[in-house]
Amino acid sequence: MNAASTTPLILGILQKGESYGYEIVESVKAVSDQQIEWPEGVLYPVLHRLEKKGLVSSSWRESPEGRKRKYYSITVSGKEALAAERRQWSIVVSVLDSLWEPIPRLAGATP
Repeated sequence: MNAASTTPLILGILQKGESYGYEIVESVKAVSDQQIEWPEGVLYPVLHRLEKKGLVSSSWRESPEGRKRKYYSITVSGKEALAAERRQWSIVVSVLDSLWEPIPRLAGATP
């Protein structure tokens, strides 16, 4: 699941605006309510692969704190790829919903 979800997660975050590596990792943790935490070595190989494919672009800039950071942005091709990913994930979710039994509510759980 993690390997299959890295590209759409990264592109989804970058569609909201440019970001740098650590910030992307923290955004994934935040939007997943701390359920997804990537180890240090996961993000950069994926970002490099996405950059080679033309789905993201990058530029080195100085951060407000004065250190150099590599900022990543989604490209037009990246937006198209994200739209395709969304369609594929919608199909997968629909199929899984049709195959799986509903999860029973736990006693005391709120809706």
